[in-house]
Amino acid sequence: MDFGRLVSAMVTPFDENGAIDWDATGRLIDYLIDDQLNDSIVVSGTTGESPTLTDEEKKALFSYALKHANGRCKIIAGTGSNDTAHSIHLTQIAEECGVDAILLVVPYYNKPTQEGMYQHFKAIAESTKLPVMLYNVPTRTVASMSAETTLRLAQLPNIVATKECASLDQVAQIVAGAPEGFRLYSGDDSVALPVLSIGGYGIVSVASHVVGREMKQMIEAFLSGNVAEAAKLHVELHPVFKELFELPNPVLVKGSLGLRGIPVGGVRLPLVAATEDELEVLKGLLN
Repeated sequence: MDFGRLVSAMVTPFDENGAIDWDATGRLIDYLIDDQLNDSIVVSGTTGESPTLTDEEKKALFSYALKHANGRCKIIAGTGSNDTAHSIHLTQIAEECGVDAILLVVPYYNKPTQEGMYQHFKAIAESTKLPVMLYNVPTRTVASMSAETTLRLAQLPNIVATKECASLDQVAQIVAGAPEGFRLYSGDDSVALPVLSIGGYGIVSVASHVVGREMKQMIEAFLSGNVAEAAKLHVELHPVFKELFELPNPVLVKGSLGLRGIPVGGVRLPLVAATEDELEVLKGLLN
């Protein structure tokens, strides 16, 4: 399974009543593929506000994204949670919908041990034929999956990739020890280029909603050996990468899309929308 180099963790558009806005979802998918040049899209990930989506909404998102993308990109379903049985249930729903792969986040809040993480991911992977991308994001989950646990899971036949947000040291350990074909994606826009430079394969991105075309240029420049041009683009994009996370994700990326003329509505509580003052810096950066 090749997810490509640039993957968007897609926001979920809402209407004024807080329900999923399907017309806006379709426009956003088209924009991410055709304008921002994404190779794959994650739906119902944490950037998609998965903790506040019902199972019925997730199933509808999986099916809608597949139908609307119509083979133009891979669709990866976020089915992970801190409940193994529920994650298996969501994974079975995603498989029935026909998605290309699933994304599984490290269980949050209940702080499992490394063995607990291994058994959690193993149980979900063994419940499906779908390719699995792991997701380690310790700033969100508190518990961090070690390089050793990641590499242990990489031996399972359908665990094919990881989205890694821990240190570059950990990235290097995983890249060095990974079996052939196992791919590491940066989960942090601000270190996308450094991760590529030590053997990472690509980026699962938030910023790709608004600077995806430029990020694709950066990746392609690096892969073609034009490291100076890649570095120049990274430096130019870095203020956008940082500013998008000045508020809890996806508050500012949703605001940024509105500034770009791609309205996707607000966020669900307990998140609140950005104020005009909070969007002011992004206006300048995006212009």
